[in-house]
Amino acid sequence: MLLSELKKGEEGVIKKINASKSFKNRLSSMGIVVKEIVKLKEYSLAKSTIEVKVSESYVALRLKEAALIEVEKL
Repeated sequence: MLLSELKKGEEGVIKKINASKSFKNRLSSMGIVVKEIVKLKEYSLAKSTIEVKVSESYVALRLKEAALIEVEKL
């Protein structure tokens, strides 16, 4: 399952990030790494952006970026 497929309020464990090294590094700097638990908090009005909670941080991702992150739903 992809992070972009989670519904509001659902949680998942990151299993794999299918992205370039530079994008993986950017995600890593925000705490989005393999084995981390993420919770989908909110969609933007146009549903083009999502807000996720990682540890104690909130991160906004474009939907196409979230589609590169594989998660296992909890």
